[in-house]
Amino acid sequence: MIVPVRDAAAFLERTLPPLIASLPEGAELIVSDDASDDASAAVARTHGARVVSHPTATGPAAARNRGANAALGAILVFLDADVRVHTDTLARLLGAFRDPAIVAAFGSYDATPEARSWISLYKNLAHHFVHQRSSGEASTFWAGCGAIRASVFRALGGFDEAYRRPSIEDVELGYRLRARGHRTRLLPTAQVTHLKEWSLVSWLRADFADRAVPWARLLREGRGLPCELNFTGLDRAASLLVALGCAGLLTGAFVPLAPLSGVAAFALALALDARFLGFCMQRAGIPFALAAAGLQLLHRIAGLIGLLVGFATPGPRLASTPPST
Repeated sequence: MIVPVRDAAAFLERTLPPLIASLPEGAELIVSDDASDDASAAVARTHGARVVSHPTATGPAAARNRGANAALGAILVFLDADVRVHTDTLARLLGAFRDPAIVAAFGSYDATPEARSWISLYKNLAHHFVHQRSSGEASTFWAGCGAIRASVFRALGGFDEAYRRPSIEDVELGYRLRARGHRTRLLPTAQVTHLKEWSLVSWLRADFADRAVPWARLLREGRGLPCELNFTGLDRAASLLVALGCAGLLTGAFVPLAPLSGVAAFALALALDARFLGFCMQRAGIPFALAAAGLQLLHRIAGLIGLLVGFATPGPRLASTPPST
């Protein structure tokens, strides 16, 4: 069990006890401390974890690699420091490996995040909804609650350390798994509770700079888009409609009916998201569902702008950096 951490002692106090209580017999717990300025390492040691420390911050991808290098087990389980496992999370996750053809597996956030602000609730429910509808074979990977056979992980060179921030380093690893013909399974019932509090700014920055922009650079390298998770045909159609809606509003000064067509395109995009918005209403009521509709449009707009920026600007060369030693 490998938990990368940087300045997250408060999270570890709440996430390590349930994790330790559900550890399978013989499992080792490694906390990979990425030059924390707080008491993360001390908290981890207090709870009995083995701590692998690094003097300078290198990002979660490199921190996970250092933890993997220190691990002895045949299966590596990666868990974010801000997720709390359920009593059955690890059993469900590791159960996938009873099938020898499965090389990696990952789970989902649950529908009861600890942070209850509308931004945090929307962010977590969107992740939960997408993962719940996408069970089965996957062409990507998620390191928030994911596992992989150690031999395959090391043969692939681990996570790409060119990602210095929490980004899509796990997605990129999933691409390489798929390219080598390995099978990854998404397990919707292997759930964790997310403790992180999101603000509007941190959420939009993450969607734009840490997801859409680097994902565009993967596309530019010819990696392609998956067909599951939030890239289904309906999702692509909704994003196209949002793009048309933005174009309509932006050209309103020159084309008289353009704003109306833009609003209509937004409405159609939300109609394609009706199942998700209905799920939001079921979980938190009509006012939240209305807010979620606006946030869903913002999510797609941030993603579209990020894709354009990612295609137009250079980025780090990926899948080229060996894991830390």
